[in-house]
Amino acid sequence: MRTYRGRGRWFGWLAVGAVLVLLTGPAAAQWDKLLKGLGGGDGSAGAGLSDVKIGAGLKEALQVATEKAVSLTGKTDGYFSNQAIKILMPEKLRSFESGLRAVGYGGQVDELVLGMNRAAERAAPQAKQIFFDAIGEMTFDDSRKILNGGDTAATEYFKAKTTPRLTTAFRPVVEQSMSQVGVSRQYKELVGRFDSIPFAKSQAFDLDGYVVEKGLGGLFVVLGEQEKQIRTNPTARATELLKEVFKR
Repeated sequence: MRTYRGRGRWFGWLAVGAVLVLLTGPAAAQWDKLLKGLGGGDGSAGAGLSDVKIGAGLKEALQVATEKAVSLTGKTDGYFSNQAIKILMPEKLRSFESGLRAVGYGGQVDELVLGMNRAAERAAPQAKQIFFDAIGEMTFDDSRKILNGGDTAATEYFKAKTTPRLTTAFRPVVEQSMSQVGVSRQYKELVGRFDSIPFAKSQAFDLDGYVVEKGLGGLFVVLGEQEKQIRTNPTARATELLKEVFKR
């Protein structure tokens, strides 16, 4: 029995020695990496947090970002004064625009451009509830992928999930607004004047559809900017939950 206990004590000290070697020798880095992996300390956003907390923090961040994006675009000059998203004449109508400006209708063209931007500004608030619905549909797996994705991972998620619904919601608002501010009438008048220019011939063009497409594109640009702010600027994280989840 004494021999057995002596051997047990010897093996115990041997094990302790092996651990000390691991912690102080070349294998220390691998051991530290393993411990960090088990504890979630891998340096990624949200490391060590539960799926529930990550999901809640990400949803809160997206609500903040979408509300800000909608408020910035859905106001007077939200599109028109923002050079990054201002809606210009369509590429296919550039010859149409140049021809009209050349014969003195530049002012009317400018009014048409302003009207298109006003229509997008009126439609932007329609996006808020659709974005919120998409946030509610996010899974835990979606949350982790978005959290540890690129600076605009959530914006890309929204594009994939909401574009059809947003297009459906934007279209009637844009059509109504284009009619109310006189864009549709102005466009038809300008087409008639353009066609009266010798050798000029206009093309059929869905101007309402163009404004819807550009309006959504601009909204996602602003949303992406807001998402980047929350991810990269600590001062943009307004709550303790956001600070904890997005800490890197």
